[in-house]
Amino acid sequence: MQTIHPTAIIDAAAQLGSGVTIGAYSVVGPHVTLGDGVKLHSHVVIDGYTTVGAGCEVWSFAVLGATPQHTRYDGEPSELHIGANCVIREHVTMHPGTAIGAMQTIVGNNGLFFAGAHVAHDCVVGDHVIFANNAALGGHVEIGDHVMLGGFAAVQQWCRVGAHAMVGAHSLVDADVMPFTIAAGNRATLSGINVIGLERRGFSPEIIAGLRALFRNLIRGNGLFATRLAAVQERFSGTAEYDAVFEFIKTAGRNGVCQTYKRP
Repeated sequence: MQTIHPTAIIDAAAQLGSGVTIGAYSVVGPHVTLGDGVKLHSHVVIDGYTTVGAGCEVWSFAVLGATPQHTRYDGEPSELHIGANCVIREHVTMHPGTAIGAMQTIVGNNGLFFAGAHVAHDCVVGDHVIFANNAALGGHVEIGDHVMLGGFAAVQQWCRVGAHAMVGAHSLVDADVMPFTIAAGNRATLSGINVIGLERRGFSPEIIAGLRALFRNLIRGNGLFATRLAAVQERFSGTAEYDAVFEFIKTAGRNGVCQTYKRP
């Protein structure tokens, strides 16, 4: 059974699943699909070719699927796909893709997006992420599973943040942040392994200790980065978590890999 407030404006062509709840003064456009059990609080706007997965809860004044903030967007029917069971708080904005990218923005399952967070065009966001208040992504950003962005953190266009990484509050990320790490600062630099996050997610003490040793040798060691990388690959390859780090570095984007600050 659907519950729709009489002041809500729902286009007749919109696809609504069972058990959808839509609050007062919300607006749902013609190309929108809302999965089963989606709940929109009052004053929510969902437009464009947007799909919202089952069980999502969207709070007041969020705007999902509006025109991307890009000067070269030319009205193409690009898409925004939001996974299941996400909580999207007040004033969050998420934009569809563009013809410059993959024509779609993808947000995974079980994400928590605090008030004011922003996901720009052509981004890919993993599962179980947490974006604290006003955390923002530029276009074409990739965010791995279980990533946490602190309040007012910003990730520059085309950058990646690897799985299980944490970005500190008020940080500006302008290079790829490797999986399992903590990055903070303006510009963001690595400070170590996300030990608390990994412990909470059930990683073994042996894997955590190994990751700490890997990054200590890779990031804080002496000599050229390529030389250090070759040495740690020889020592640590063959374990899934370590290999994920090496694959991430191998596929680094145009902005390179975020590293640690070294005192002069």
